[in-house]
Amino acid sequence: MSLKTEWKKLLLIIGVFLGVYFLPVGAPRFDNALTESLYLVKWYAQEHVILCLIPAFFIAGAISVFVSQASVMKYFGPKANKVLAYGVASISGSILAVCSCTVLPLFAGIWRMGAGLGPATAFLYSGPAINVLAIILTARILGMEMGIARAVGAIAFSVIIGLIMHFIYRKEEMERANGQMNMPVPEVRRPLWQNAFFFAVMIGVLVFANWGKPLEGDHGLWSLIYQYKWWIAGFSLLSLAVILFRWFKKDELKEWTSATWVFALQILPLLLGGVLVSGFLLGRVGHEGIIPNRWVEWAVGGNSLRANLLSSVVAAFMYFATLTEVPILQGLIGAGMGKGPALALLLAGPALSLPSMLVLRSIMGTQKTVVYVSLVIVMATISGMIFGAF
Repeated sequence: MSLKTEWKKLLLIIGVFLGVYFLPVGAPRFDNALTESLYLVKWYAQEHVILCLIPAFFIAGAISVFVSQASVMKYFGPKANKVLAYGVASISGSILAVCSCTVLPLFAGIWRMGAGLGPATAFLYSGPAINVLAIILTARILGMEMGIARAVGAIAFSVIIGLIMHFIYRKEEMERANGQMNMPVPEVRRPLWQNAFFFAVMIGVLVFANWGKPLEGDHGLWSLIYQYKWWIAGFSLLSLAVILFRWFKKDELKEWTSATWVFALQILPLLLGGVLVSGFLLGRVGHEGIIPNRWVEWAVGGNSLRANLLSSVVAAFMYFATLTEVPILQGLIGAGMGKGPALALLLAGPALSLPSMLVLRSIMGTQKTVVYVSLVIVMATISGMIFGAF
């Protein structure tokens, strides 16, 4: 063992000891932040793990086991038709309408099966950012201008970020694609229509079990689906059980559950740890963490570069459950937040969070994660300044 390594260990031990020694236990703000972190992770476990993450893990496991690499390469690979690849990535992401954490297992599934970095990151952004109900809610509560700006910005972001990611890593992507094309084509286990129906019912469970509550006074299709969402989700789950019994062999089911467990083991601990840290720093909706809300409100007033950048950065690290960003923004705007920083928060917040960053790093590495997060923050900041100026 080298002397340098031993010194690093010693410094780490000293740092941990000093941190524990001076831990401000008993200080009201520290104790409250600690409580908030536990409340947030409890809420996350109750509201998101069973209905959101577990179905997403099973879908991701199914992608890695039952979807052929050739199919993924055809529609999402680095050499795929750009219009088709980014169009499918954006549309499929927006249909799911999941939060920044639930989309991660699905992203990991298509990435590992050979999807190009560009289309995969377009899907990664579009899933939590392009939520039809969230955009409608934004327009109803924060104004039509904000709703339109959010819709246009989110759709454009998913494509632009994907294209930039592909351009930056194009050499690496082509080498990866060439290596995957030389791999043997797996044997087709069942007809395409059976696989399509299998994935459709799984997505049905995920989407309808988490169908958002309609706006007050809304009696349209969205409200009707919400009224019967458990019946639809239950029918999807029953259909899935019949499909598994009729079409799948025992060894296939074992392989599927094994792949699902790998995704859960990789992602869930990081997500829960990230939610704890996020709750400690920023608290829950309507509650403060260690960072006072007044600091954030003071920092994001007006339409300066500082206000837009800080809004994007804070939004990127804070965890937003689906639709919670709108009431948060309503309160911040009432406290003096500028319209530019408000849009920056809408474009950066739902797509990113500290928990999702930790998981992304484990999936595609530190450098690509930093580049992706930086692109979202920079583009949200620029969009906020342009929107605020007009």
